[in-house]
Amino acid sequence: MSYSLTAKKLRLPLGFVLAAFYLWYTPNAMTTGLTVVVGAVIALVGLLIRAWASGHIMKNDRLATTGPYAHTRNPLYFGSFLLGAGFAVASDFRLLLLVIAFWVLVYGPTMQRERANISSRFPEAYADYQSNVPAFVPRPTPWRQDRTGGDTPFSLALYMKHGEWKAALGFAGVLAWILVRMALQR
Repeated sequence: MSYSLTAKKLRLPLGFVLAAFYLWYTPNAMTTGLTVVVGAVIALVGLLIRAWASGHIMKNDRLATTGPYAHTRNPLYFGSFLLGAGFAVASDFRLLLLVIAFWVLVYGPTMQRERANISSRFPEAYADYQSNVPAFVPRPTPWRQDRTGGDTPFSLALYMKHGEWKAALGFAGVLAWILVRMALQR
């Protein structure tokens, strides 16, 4: 089995292990009011990017190039990265190194594997898209390809279909955990 396939299969289980470590570690962290506010804002931006992306993607049906997909080819992963980075900043800035390592070692190969899959499904459209839109860090202005149908609007039905509301619950739960732990440490 290739490393990229192993990384793809392990990304969710390892993500849960990392989350469990985070929740265990948080009581021992260097959390302050400022780090919680800054981290929560970063994580909230990540959550909003994930929500925006999930309302634009029709997996395996068409190549998503509108909304956040006009800024980055992987807005769901970028949003998840910001969620993890934000919560790392909220409790202990040193955890940011763990988040970065996780993304490089697990999500990097996963994105390469998905790129190969998507480019085989939509070869002509993806070549143009790939040459204009970065893989991870978003471009500041959206890429405007020559589309006859225009932009595809955000779809709440897609957001719900993809279960992205679960990420919002997770965000609220982790933030509540941090705040409770801070209150108990005083």
